Amino acid sequence: MKIAGNKLIAECTTYDFKVEVEREEPESWLKSVSAFADGEGGTLYFGVNNDHEIVGLSNPQATADDISRLMNRHLDPVPIFTLTPEQTLDGKVVIELKISAGAQTPYYVVWKKRRTAYVRYGNESHAADSHQLFNLVLRGSNRSWDSLITNERRDKYSFTMLEGEYNERSGAKWEDSLLESFGLV
Repeated sequence: MKIAGNKLIAECTTYDFKVEVEREEPESWLKSVSAFADGEGGTLYFGVNNDHEIVGLSNPQATADDISRLMNRHLDPVPIFTLTPEQTLDGKVVIELKISAGAQTPYYVVWKKRRTAYVRYGNESHAADSHQLFNLVLRGSNRSWDSLITNERRDKYSFTMLEGEYNERSGAKWEDSLLESFGLV
């Protein structure tokens, strides 16, 4: 945790601050958890106000209990996370919630009969659009766009420009078996 005096530096791609756990509307902070798990990971600090000042928590144990309970109830799947209490020199307690980058993307927030996956843009979490969601599904299944099987037939397409470029650069003769070697068919 980077502290300057009694302030955390700034919210950013991998940090988010919350004064406390929103128990009635947990989507307000669970979307950051989803975005961190769907991205590079990140940390939420509970007990920090909008001015980045550490205000502390009145009951850190209840806060930690609520974080675990709400994550287990409203995230699917639940990402790998750690909860750590941190105490400042003046005795204020902050809960650090570290979210690991997930391998089972997308991570959905299940709230009010909706399932929404989030992504992080700078210091904000946004609902994933259809393209981002598709990429998260591919990543979670250890696949890429290039590994997808097409319904198109090979004989409907010409690779004459590729063949010419290959012949010129390599000095070798093009063979159709190269299409498979290059992962094109």
